[in-house]
Order: sequence, then structure tokens, then C-alpha cells
Amino acid sequence: MTNKTFLALAATLGLTGAALAQDDPIKAGFIYVGPIGDGGWTYQHDQGRLALEEEYGDRVETVYQESVPEGADAERAITQMALGGADIIFTTSFGYMDATNAVAEKFPDVKFEHATGFKRDHPNVSTYDARFYEGRAVLGTLAGHLTETNKIGYIGSFPIPENIQGINSAYLHAKEVNPDVEMVVTWAYTWFDPAKEADAARAMIDQGVDVILQHTDSTAPQAAAEEANANGGRVFTFGQASDMAEFKPEPRVASIIDNWAPYYIERVGAVMDGTWEQQASWGGMAEGEVVIGEITDAVPEEAKAAAEEMIANITDGSYHPFTGPINKQDGSEWLAEGEVAEDGELAGMDFYVEGITGDIPN
Repeated sequence: MTNKTFLALAATLGLTGAALAQDDPIKAGFIYVGPIGDGGWTYQHDQGRLALEEEYGDRVETVYQESVPEGADAERAITQMALGGADIIFTTSFGYMDATNAVAEKFPDVKFEHATGFKRDHPNVSTYDARFYEGRAVLGTLAGHLTETNKIGYIGSFPIPENIQGINSAYLHAKEVNPDVEMVVTWAYTWFDPAKEADAARAMIDQGVDVILQHTDSTAPQAAAEEANANGGRVFTFGQASDMAEFKPEPRVASIIDNWAPYYIERVGAVMDGTWEQQASWGGMAEGEVVIGEITDAVPEEAKAAAEEMIANITDGSYHPFTGPINKQDGSEWLAEGEVAEDGELAGMDFYVEGITGDIPN
């Protein structure tokens, strides 16, 4: 049968272009804010992409572009990926929000998934996030046990609710086990810049901080702590986004791991079977999206047991990290005794809790 005869027969039978191409793989694209070798955020998203390939084999084709700046460059990169035939595009940084929606309007047949954002201006745009604050509660508990100087540090990327949730959660749980604890917050104004991250960590160490958390993507703070410890210091750190296992057993004594694989597999599967719909997803420990990496033997048994109990309670839903009584920084009541924060409040969090000093920059 000639090609022309086959097409004529297909038309007679009423087959659509989609039916003719049903054996074509789904093309899934990924836009990354950092390099896939960053050891943190982008690395972990790329692990999710690889899990997608392993799950579906030749039924899926994946493409990615790394180190795409937020802003106009992002819109160009997303557009090129859509023009390149992507069926679904995951844009994996908060600052891609407007660019994602702008491109989605021009390509209504392409599905777009934006990580950590909240805008879904078009029916082909979904958002997805993880309840990182659950993991920060566990790390804060460990930090409160580990500090000897009573100073813990937090390197923030940008002053957006996602970061502020983490700072508040870590502080509240550190203070729960150590009422004398103070938190030093430094804003790096970057997701990935090893030099800035290292400088922030060193400055904290100079101020007496001996436990450092971070919401930035590189392993530079781990290396800075390792350097301090080699010179007689005692500084502990936690892996961010990925396990950062090369710094075990210390300074990295535990980690918060973002496991995006289940979400990517689910959403690409929905495109394959035609069930994809717009949604806003916010998974956490219960969904397997927030995982605490190995707690090393550098952590005292009492602290490890407290952390493991909290993991179990958050996972089974018997404990929420933002449960009152909790006051805002100015002393006004936010949550009464036993009251649990609603998701809408957390999604717009723009204040520190009582006890944290300093202002949140605009």
C-alpha cells in the first residue's frame, strides 16, 4: 500500500492526526534555573526527569535546557521548547511564572506545569509545589538539639512565601527544643551562586552560628562549613533539595530531599492517557515528595529519635508544623492554641513569627 493510499483510507475511516500518531512518544520538556550538576534543586528535578524516562521507556522523550535566567530569557527558552514539539513543559523555578503563562497563551495545545508558582491564567497551565516547611520543621528540631552557641543560620534565596515558611518552621521547631536559640537570616538574592552562598555561610560562622540551613541550591555552604571544621570549628549543615551526601557524616548531618519523580510520572501519564487537567498540587511527606535523608551518627540519639518521631507524625497527618499557639513577630496572635494554619495563609506568608529579629525585605 502506498503512503497516499494509506492516508486516503485513514481519512475514509475517520482517523484523526492524533490517532495516526498514537505510537509517537510524548515529548516532555524541562526548563532549569541552574545547571543539572548543581547538587541541589536543579539536580533533583533532573533526577525526576530521568525517573520519567525509566518509567516509560520509549513511550516518552525528554528534553531540557539548563541555567535559564528568570525573565525574558525564560520566555524565549520556553517558546523554543514549545516550537520544538514538546507536549508538556515543566518550568522549574518560581521566577518563570509570568513567562510560563505568556507562552501558554500562545500554545493552547501544549500542557505547562510551573513549579512553586500560583498563577494559572490559562486552562493549559498547572502549578505544583512541595511542602518544604514540613522538612524544615524536622531540620529545625535537629538544629535546636545540635547548636552549642544557640545561634542557627538560614540562607534564604528570595523573600517569597516559600522561603519565609521554611525560616519560620525551622525557627519554631528549633526553639521548641532549645528556648535560647536565635536565628540569623541572610538573603542571598539568588537560587544558585556558589560564591555568594559561601560568603553568606562564612559570615554566619564568623557571627558564631554553628548550624546552617539553606534555601539555595549549591553545596558551597557545606564546603564552607567543612573548611571551618578543618580549622578547629564545629559547624553542622543540612543537604538542600538533594542529599548532598558527599559531605556526610558531617558537616552535613541530614537533608531535605525534593522527590519530584512521582509527580512527573503521574502528570506525563495523564497526558498519555488523555486525562490531564489543570490543577494546583502541593504534596509533602505523605505523598513522598518531601523526604528527609539519612540522619548521620554525628547527631545524638535523643535528637535523632525526636526527628524521626516528627517525620512519622507529619507523614500520618497527626501533626502540622504550623499549629498554634503562634504569634507574629510583632507579638500579635496568628494561631490560637491548637489552631492549624490554612493553606491559603501559608501560600501568602509574608511575616516572621515572634522571636525572629530583622525585617523581611521587599
